[in-house]
Amino acid sequence: MTSLIDLVSDPTAWVALATLIAMEIVLGVDNLIFVALLTSRVPEARRRSVTTIGLGVALIFRLLLLASLAVLAEFTRPVFSVYGHGFSWRDLVMAAGGLFLVWKSTREIHDHVEARRGRRP
Repeated sequence: MTSLIDLVSDPTAWVALATLIAMEIVLGVDNLIFVALLTSRVPEARRRSVTTIGLGVALIFRLLLLASLAVLAEFTRPVFSVYGHGFSWRDLVMAAGGLFLVWKSTREIHDHVEARRGRRP
């Protein structure tokens, strides 16, 4: 019970909660826009049910990803080391995600620049 009181009185925990809420709102709006774009191609009679199913699937995937991240955060034991620095599975997944984002953004920028020059890859 003492740890719960300490957590409630800790301002850093409140900032972390506010940050998490803000991120969830942004990602929720992103899901709404994505589902709205996809359902605009569906006939009007089925659009409402398809939107509901799409948002339900997005919610399930969000919860599964959050649960997998909570599990991944526990994988801190080093699996190998390079020059005295240990790397855990969490480190490897985070590095792979970061490299993917760099590759994807570089590719998108490259495609955008090539499209402006009139050349499509």
